[in-house]
Amino acid sequence: MKKVKITVMKTARYDDLIDKYENHIEHACDMKEGQVFVANGWCKPQGFCDSAWESMSAFVMTLSHGGEDIYNGWMKNKKTAMISCNDGFRPVSFLIEAMDVDAD
Repeated sequence: MKKVKITVMKTARYDDLIDKYENHIEHACDMKEGQVFVANGWCKPQGFCDSAWESMSAFVMTLSHGGEDIYNGWMKNKKTAMISCNDGFRPVSFLIEAMDVDAD
């Protein structure tokens, strides 16, 4: 299995939707643009958001096992994927990349 690099590329926050629909949450998301995590194989990195992991774990597993060209030509680099978490109030976009290093 390969290690997979997960980089926070973009964060968004929709205050209009939060004000209208969401109950107050103290620390809903602590992800910061540029933050990097490394998945050892397909294991969730320490400190990584559970909800975001649920959105991307199948893609990480595919890349960690040598899969590539997800959705037949979707990404310019066939060993990557751009995945967003499923938080409709503050979505985060992640670039996930298979690394040339095997997982321990």
